[in-house]
Amino acid sequence: MTSPASQKSILITGCSTGIGYDAAHGLKAAGWRVFAACRQQKDCDRLAAEGLETVQLDYSDEGSITAALTHVLDQTGGTLDALFNNGAYACPGANEDLPRGALREIFEANVFGWHDLTRQVIPVMRAQGHGHIVNCSSVLGLVVAPWRSAYNSTKFALEALTDTLRIEMRDTNINVVLIEPGPVTSEIRRNAVPHFEKWIDWQNSARADQYRAKLVKRLYDDNTTPDTFELPPSAVTAKLLRALNSDRPKARYYVTTPTYIMGTLRRVLPTRALDWLLAKG
Repeated sequence: MTSPASQKSILITGCSTGIGYDAAHGLKAAGWRVFAACRQQKDCDRLAAEGLETVQLDYSDEGSITAALTHVLDQTGGTLDALFNNGAYACPGANEDLPRGALREIFEANVFGWHDLTRQVIPVMRAQGHGHIVNCSSVLGLVVAPWRSAYNSTKFALEALTDTLRIEMRDTNINVVLIEPGPVTSEIRRNAVPHFEKWIDWQNSARADQYRAKLVKRLYDDNTTPDTFELPPSAVTAKLLRALNSDRPKARYYVTTPTYIMGTLRRVLPTRALDWLLAKG
């Protein structure tokens, strides 16, 4: 059996469900020493009961990020081979109905927290002479979808931060990678409901009828209905392992058919043609 000291180590965020949950179990099965981070302690306790090493980490809390990484480094003797930034949430609603506070809040969790943790990990990887930083983006970091302005904008910001970091790390042995899933089975739609209820006054919106006919129904009645071409989270884990096992990983790993399609269409279609297609949903 591989000793903890000789195992490659990885910190994975957003492990309570979905992509992070599958990645934590999948990488552990592949021989990695996994530190599975969750925002809530109750989820850490559940994963610990399943045999995972866990740590509480809330991206919107700077102190939580530092404390989590400090704990991981204490356990590994000061090293960390890989970071998989994954934890994120959605706040659906029309752009015109999205308050400033909603954007501020989602950027804290989906962008600023990722950036903060990554910055704190880089000196560790510099000191040890290697590392992989993998950010879980989305097809919505390549193209937008209506009613998802807040989430779209965080993923576009993440793409820019990651691309810049990858270029800047060319003179180091730190690999920076984006994974871009399309529809993957997760709890993101269900978990978006509290944020929608907190921030979106849809009943007083000029688009109230559209909310009622589309978004509200999708959130409350169809939130477990699979999307077209939806894949299980294990599809993301497979690409994550491919990136981690490569000394020269690709800059981007697409997951699901829609990501491949949209990655191509955004390059070849005129903007108005792409807008027409995206508006159809």
